[in-house]
Amino acid sequence: MTSEAPPPRTAMRGPVVTISATYGAGGGVVGPAVAAALAVAFLDRAVPGAVAGRIGCSLDEALQRDDRAPGGLERLLAGAVRLPTVTLGSVDTAFVGTVNDEGRLLYDHEFVEQTELVIGEVAHTGGVVLGRAGAIVLADHPTALHVRLDGDREARLLRARELWEAGGSTEGGGSTVGPPTARARDDNDRARAAYVRRFYRTDAAAPRHYHVMLDSTLLSLEACTDIIVRAARDRAAGKSS
Repeated sequence: MTSEAPPPRTAMRGPVVTISATYGAGGGVVGPAVAAALAVAFLDRAVPGAVAGRIGCSLDEALQRDDRAPGGLERLLAGAVRLPTVTLGSVDTAFVGTVNDEGRLLYDHEFVEQTELVIGEVAHTGGVVLGRAGAIVLADHPTALHVRLDGDREARLLRARELWEAGGSTEGGGSTVGPPTARARDDNDRARAAYVRRFYRTDAAAPRHYHVMLDSTLLSLEACTDIIVRAARDRAAGKSS
């Protein structure tokens, strides 16, 4: 007498959260805290490494096209953000492709497409994605929670300085030799907005992209984390009320 084999187990999928954060809004603190509370991966530094592996280029080349990396922001600033008013057309033509040291032509859209694939894998395992237009890339995900952190410009600069003084890091995607400045805030805000306009033809700040929008300069980062974690668990469980 033989018994039937048990049905295969379905892999458990953890909550999925995307966080869009302006400079000084605390995304670099809230993102990892949310991931830890939900026991899922925090996808930030791992993204450009995975993209480099998929394309077959160096990590530095991937970082030069990543909106969370200083190098990627510098490219956006050099090509588009320095313009007084940036249009979709001017941002789009600012970058076509570059030739690397091996003579290979690398197209920016190739990096964006591979970044989307890496982010898309979160749908199968669960995780927290910071930046990289995650809310737009995963807009059709049935249980993902999309969050926007923002606040008053001056209050965000004060928060960025507090974070820098506490740990030597900033909200600009990397370390700095000095405290955050108003110019760094404005440059970062404009560069990340340009990234979304260029590749997705939309406004990164548009409320329609998000389920939760928090002024993280009026709330503590701990409170923001708690709100997001609760909302993410509700979304993952399919709760709507």
